[in-house]
Amino acid sequence: MNTPANLNGGTERELIFVHGHDFKPAAEDFKDISVGAMTSAIERDFPETLEKFHALKKTLAYYGDVTDALLAKKGQRYDEMLDVGDRRNALVRLRSFDKKKHFGVSRYDRLPGKTAMGEFFADVFAPILGRLGLSKKILEKVGLDLVEYWDRSSEFAEKVRARVRERICAALDADRHILLVSHGTGCIVTYDVLWQLSHQPGFGESYQYKKIDMWLTLGAPLGDTLVKRRLLGSDKKGVERYPINVVSWHNVSAEDDFMSHDNTLADDYKAMLRQRQVSCIRDYRIYNLAIRYGKSNPHSSLGYLIHPRTAQIMAQWLDQEVIEPAPKSIL
Repeated sequence: MNTPANLNGGTERELIFVHGHDFKPAAEDFKDISVGAMTSAIERDFPETLEKFHALKKTLAYYGDVTDALLAKKGQRYDEMLDVGDRRNALVRLRSFDKKKHFGVSRYDRLPGKTAMGEFFADVFAPILGRLGLSKKILEKVGLDLVEYWDRSSEFAEKVRARVRERICAALDADRHILLVSHGTGCIVTYDVLWQLSHQPGFGESYQYKKIDMWLTLGAPLGDTLVKRRLLGSDKKGVERYPINVVSWHNVSAEDDFMSHDNTLADDYKAMLRQRQVSCIRDYRIYNLAIRYGKSNPHSSLGYLIHPRTAQIMAQWLDQEVIEPAPKSIL
């Protein structure tokens, strides 16, 4: 068992991936495609760590069936076979970029479906709404499941959190070194679970001294004004307001990804550093080259998972016994 004198766990490592909102394919297919993207990133940029990556235990904190049932009940349509096919096509294309330099702005600007209006909305309009606390209208359009998650009369939130909590607790109970990767609104669920394990009665007593080596957030909306007000612990003060079970936090946001329109989290959560609840919070900006259904999709998890920045952070974690902040340059 981890104690204040033994925070790093055993020698085994585990990567836990928490997906985001909207319909998701069956767990087996979704995990296969997601792990495929991460494997390709490591193989391309850090082949010397590929053996370690293959040996790594990889777990998907899956709640897609819960979300799918909710959205279907609300009248939303989903074609799973088409979705799986489009995801695999997107991955094939992303794998064709066989050098880190291919993930720059020049190639991003040539993606189909990119418009000046879309860039204006992501760069200007969405951040203004976020500062005014009006981004609920945005989030409602892209995530009916997120609206349900925040409905206190619904059991949906606890069902989703229980799935993520089960995976994290199993890895902590096994004293494993953990890289926790979460995407999109899955970052909200993950944050809430981390807070529960830090402070909530019934969990805090067993897990507050167990640490996650690194939390990697991809396209996270955690800087949004409305989101911050809804997070568990947001009504608390001091140490009780934030999770205390993460050593290093790395946040990656893509250009034009309006879900993470506030793309820097170090300023929003600097109190965690001041109160010595986390060792570092680092922000990175990337270009997401994913194409879904023939158009640029800067929020796509595949574009995040296969990016050189993500590969660098994963490789560093695999190589180091004590996790340190990733260097600024990836070139």
